[in-house]
Amino acid sequence: MIRVRFHGRGGQGMKTASRIVGTAALLDGFIAQDSPVYGAERRGAPMVASVRIAEAPIFERGVIPAPDLVVVADDTLLDDPAVQPLAGLPPTGGLLMATAHSEEEARRHTGHPGALVARDFLTLALEQVGSAAGVSAALASAACAMLGLSGPAVVAAIGTELEAIGLSPDSIRANLRLAESARAGIQRVELPVRSLAAPRAGSPVVDVAYAPPEVGTPSVTARPNTPLRRTGNWRVFRPVIDPAKCTQCWVCFVRCPEGAIELDAEENPHLDYEVCKGCLICVEECPTGAIAKVREMREWAPSEVTR
Repeated sequence: MIRVRFHGRGGQGMKTASRIVGTAALLDGFIAQDSPVYGAERRGAPMVASVRIAEAPIFERGVIPAPDLVVVADDTLLDDPAVQPLAGLPPTGGLLMATAHSEEEARRHTGHPGALVARDFLTLALEQVGSAAGVSAALASAACAMLGLSGPAVVAAIGTELEAIGLSPDSIRANLRLAESARAGIQRVELPVRSLAAPRAGSPVVDVAYAPPEVGTPSVTARPNTPLRRTGNWRVFRPVIDPAKCTQCWVCFVRCPEGAIELDAEENPHLDYEVCKGCLICVEECPTGAIAKVREMREWAPSEVTR
């Protein structure tokens, strides 16, 4: 059995990417299982999707603790201690990353000695599809290439899954061209095939106890109410205010759903990047175009390793 774990953020299409890989495997004659896992379904929030591919019935369920291939849609997740996308990945496993950093920098930063593909799939998606969500088809196609799934199966899977979520024929064709570009030059990786025995008859069923709402539901009235879990690391793009163009209209201050924009004594808006999750509503709402959208890219120190 081959186990693939996808890590991304809400809105990057990792659920769709996992379904594309699973469908391609089915079309190639394998048995496949895919399952996404969300916390709060919020754009920018970390999420995980799992795909299992085998030639026999699959009895495992749930998140994959020890993947053979890890796919990372956003390199800022590497430094998030609550996500730890490389957890459980063996040295012989494969790593596929969407990053603007070079492959050499990615290997040094992750410390992963095995097969590694690091490319700027986001820029590729923006150039060919015009949307950051296109990174899902790009990463799915690249992952299928690393797994050795056939090109025709990948094309059919992308068409099936993108049509299912309502994309137009023109958008699907653009994503297919993107998938072909993303797949180019990526070779199949020989991954260690590991299997687990089928569950024994009479295995106990674990009954999960849930906390009552007054315990499990956090307060949403305080601002900001995430001192230990800052949403600033959710961003793929950040808003940047140009004071020269700002007319102090307060629109960004009023529209920000996170309360990440504050006004100083002169009523000039300032962004709290520890709280801003990069929804870019302020960019869309600013009447003077004073707020620009800038791609988020964290610099990696030469000696910095995530694990």
